[in-house]
Amino acid sequence: MYLYDKIQETNKQIQGGDLAAKTSSFVTEIPLVTSSSDLTVLAARLEAGRQLYNAVLAEGKTRLQLLRDSELYQEAKVIPKSEKKARSTAFGKAREFYRFSDYDLQAFANKTAIASIWIKSHLDANTIQKIAPRAYKALERLVFGKAKKVRFKQKGQFASLEGKTNKQGIRWIGNGVEWLGLKLKAIIKNDPIVLHGLLKSKVKYVRLVRRILNQKTYWFAQLVCEGMPYQKPKNIINDGTVGIDIGVSTVAIVGDNETIWTTFVDGLESKQKDIRKLQRKMDRQRRSGNPDNLNSDGTGPKGKRHFKKSNRYKATARKKREIERKQAAHRKSLHGRLVNQTLTLGKDIKTEKVSVKAWQKNWGKSIGFKSPSSFQSELIRKAENAGGKVLIFSTRKTALSQTCLCGNRQKKSLSQRVHNCECGLKMQRDILSAYLSRYVDPKDETLSIELARNGWLGMEQSLLDGWQIGSNQSARTATFF
Repeated sequence: MYLYDKIQETNKQIQGGDLAAKTSSFVTEIPLVTSSSDLTVLAARLEAGRQLYNAVLAEGKTRLQLLRDSELYQEAKVIPKSEKKARSTAFGKAREFYRFSDYDLQAFANKTAIASIWIKSHLDANTIQKIAPRAYKALERLVFGKAKKVRFKQKGQFASLEGKTNKQGIRWIGNGVEWLGLKLKAIIKNDPIVLHGLLKSKVKYVRLVRRILNQKTYWFAQLVCEGMPYQKPKNIINDGTVGIDIGVSTVAIVGDNETIWTTFVDGLESKQKDIRKLQRKMDRQRRSGNPDNLNSDGTGPKGKRHFKKSNRYKATARKKREIERKQAAHRKSLHGRLVNQTLTLGKDIKTEKVSVKAWQKNWGKSIGFKSPSSFQSELIRKAENAGGKVLIFSTRKTALSQTCLCGNRQKKSLSQRVHNCECGLKMQRDILSAYLSRYVDPKDETLSIELARNGWLGMEQSLLDGWQIGSNQSARTATFF
C-alpha cells in the first residue's frame, strides 16, 4: 500500500501545467491488467482509430495530388534552390491554398469523427487530434522523397492510440489508466526504472499499445514522462572519444582505455530454417485452398489475384510472426547492450559512413538478420541525448582500412583481416580503423596521422588486449558450433 500511496501523492503534485513547451522526454512502459470485456472495448476503439487514420490518409493523399498538379506548385518548383526563402514561401502558399498541413488534416479528422457517431462514441477529441498527425507524417515522407507510397492500415495493423495531455482523454491516474469510463489497473513492480518514471517525473501524455505475445493479446501503457530516463549504475555514460568500425560480421570499438572487438550481435541465434519451413508450409496451404488461382503447371496467372486464407494458414502465419518477433526482440536487446557498452567508454562518437544498402546487395540475409542500421540509429540517438557529438565521415577522404601509422596506404582485399605493414605494425584491421577514426578532424574530416602516431604508445596494449579477447571469443564460438 505504501508504494501505491506514494505514486498517487506524486501524481497529484506533478500533474497540470502547459505541456506544449518542448522538453526532454522518455518513455516508461507498464503492463496493464485487462479482462475479456476490456479487450473487446479496446479492440473496438483501435478499429475506430484505424478507420479514422485511413480516412485522413486518403484525404491527405487527394490534397497532395491536387497540390502537385497545381500551377502554384509548378511555379514554386521553378524557383532556384539558392533562393531558399522565396522558394519556401511559394511552397507554403501552395500548401495553404490546398489546405495540406497538419492543422488542416486535424480539422478534417474532427469533422469526420463528428459525422460518424460510431467513431465519436469510441474516441475522445484529444485522441482524434493525435491520429491526424500520424497520417500527415506518412504523407510528409512521400513529399520529401523518403517513401514511394503510403500504406493504409489493414485490420490488425493499427496497434496504438495516444492522448495529447494527461488532463483529458487517456490519462494516468493513481496506479492505472482511465479513458472514457474504462479503468485499467497497472502491474507495478519494485523496478527502479518504472519507479523513476512514476515518482520522479511528470507524465506528459499516455500511449496505449497492444502487443500479441505467444498468440495472446496484452496491453501496455507507455507514459511519456518529462526529464531524463533512469540510468543503471553499470551503464553510466562517460566523457571521452570513441572510434567505431562496424562491419557485416564484426564491430570494433576503441575508447580511451578499453577496446572491444566482437562478433556483431553475438549470441543472436538465427531462426531462418524454422521460418523457411513455415513459409513453404504456408505456400502449400495457400495453393491447396486456392486451386482456381493457379495454372495447370502450378504457376500463377498474371494480374492481381485474391487468395482465401484458411484457418490453418492463419495459424501457421501466427507461428511465423511469433518466431520473427522473438528474434527481433532479442536483436534489439543485444543492440541496446552494445550501445550501453559503447557509451560507457565515451559519448563523442566517430565512425565511417557506411552504405548499408550496398551491403544488402551482397549480404542481404546477413544484413537483415543483424540490422546494423538499427544499431547505428540507437547509438546516435542515445549519444546525442546525453550531450555527446556524433561525427560520421566519408571513407573517400580517410580510407582508414588502407592507412598505416607510418602514412603509407595499401589496398586490402576483404579477406585480409590483419594489417601487416613493412614498418613493422601488425594489428587487426577493424581495430586499427576504429583507432584511427578517433583522430579524424570534425572540421574538414581529414585524418591526423601525427596525432594518431603520438597516441599509439599509450593505447597499444589496450588494442592488443581487445584483439586477444575477441579472437578467443571467436574461437569458442567456432568450437561450440
